[in-house]
This record gives sequence, structure tokens and C-alpha cells, in this order.
Amino acid sequence: MKSSDLYSGVVPESPPRAGAGAELDRETTQAPQAAVAIVGATGALGFGLALRLGRTGVPVVIGSRDRERMEQAVQRACEVVPDGVFSGHPNELAVREAETVILSVPFLSQCETLASIAQGMRAGQLLIDASVPLAAAVSGEATRLLGVWQGSAAEQAREIVPPGVRVVSALHTVSAASLTNLDHPLDQDVLLCGDGRDEKLAAASLLQRIAGLRCIDCGALEMARVTESLTALMIAVKIRYTDHAGVHLTGLPEGLWGDGLVQRGSSNCGSIR
Repeated sequence: MKSSDLYSGVVPESPPRAGAGAELDRETTQAPQAAVAIVGATGALGFGLALRLGRTGVPVVIGSRDRERMEQAVQRACEVVPDGVFSGHPNELAVREAETVILSVPFLSQCETLASIAQGMRAGQLLIDASVPLAAAVSGEATRLLGVWQGSAAEQAREIVPPGVRVVSALHTVSAASLTNLDHPLDQDVLLCGDGRDEKLAAASLLQRIAGLRCIDCGALEMARVTESLTALMIAVKIRYTDHAGVHLTGLPEGLWGDGLVQRGSSNCGSIR
């Protein structure tokens, strides 16, 4: 498996359109959601998130530096999820319109991308960073990691964004192949790291709208040094078995996110302290 399978530079081939049964995944009882900007949604992971979130009723703003690729991604998303609300804007404008920004770009582009959108970001905004310092960024092996002075890609992101932007690290073990294939049922944990409980709860509230994803609180943002490294591990596993491999932690108690967050598709929403 190549690193581009996780962080593709182009929109993946149009995934299978969800059948009638998939409409059951749409959450109709939750309050309307504010728009979410996905910077890097022309890649496999970001595009899969756009489809899955769009199918739950979340308005998705697809951000890109390339207008043609952005328009292509919006068109394909509308074809696959005709009931979704998708729009496309340059990265700087996309982040201005959203309360939550998901960054899903190759590590080589992380600093440049964050620097270009920082002026459009504001205190209180939530940044969910999915960047991974894979050696593939410098033509190395996708199963190896680069050293980051700050300790992790997420901690590097925190240094670049304006003060007050809340940074959460997530999605490093979630299969892009599973996300983009809407006929594939999900049963994976999302490992969250962040310095505040509130921002982790906000991230979990968004991501757990996707049926089959369960968010786990893995501690402070510095723990991203560990969770980011799991991407390299998952790539090694996928090379040997299947692109749909994911992580699921067992033995966790229920309800540790509190009453404010209800997990769809699973009853054992857990948390690690």
C-alpha cells in the first residue's frame, strides 16, 4: 500500500453510491450543524470524511488551492451523496465560513497550508488535525516517521495557528478506503488528543455523527506523538491484509463522554484518561 492511498493528491475514483439501506445512517433527530471546512478534501481521507459527514446532514465546505480539483471534488460528492450540502472555496475562504476545520493534507504541505489559512482563523475555532509526519513526505518509506521538533504534527500545528484556536489530533487510524466506500460499514475507534476536554468533546460530537465511529479520549495533545505513529503501523498492517483495517479498543466502560454526546451505531462510547 502506498502512502498516497491515505493522503491522495487527487480526488479518488467515485465510490459506490450508497443504497437504500445507507439512508438509515442519516441522523434526522439532531439539531442542524454548522458548516465544517475540510482542507485537503481532494485527497482520499478528506474526501471520505466529506462524504460521510455530508450524508449525516453536516454542510461541508471543501477547501483546496487548486480550483479545478476543488470543483471536481464538489461535483463528485454531490453525485455520491445527492442529499448532502457541499460547496467549494479556496482554503483561506473555506476556513472563514466554518466553526470547525479538518486538516487532511500530506505532512509536507501542513506548515505551508496552515500558514496560508492562519489569517482566516480565529480564537475559539476548532482545528482537527489529521496530519502524519510519514517519511513518504521526503521520498522515504510510508511505514517510517520523520522527527518533528515540536514532538508531533499536531503540536506543530498549534504553534502555527492563531492564539485561541483549539487544536485536536484525530483520525490517524481511520481507513480512508472504508470512509470513501459508503457501502462499507464502519466499526473503528477514533483516537483523540487535545489539551482541553471541551474541544475533544466538540470533535467527538462531530465525528460520532458518522455511524460506526467511536471517539476515545487519549489525553493531552502531546499524546499525538504516539497516535500519529500508529498511521505507519496501520499502513504496515494494510499491506499484509486489507485496506479496511482499523483500530477498536476493548474493555472500556460506557458513557464517559457524558450525556451531551450520544454514539450512533454503538453503545460503548469510551474514554481513556
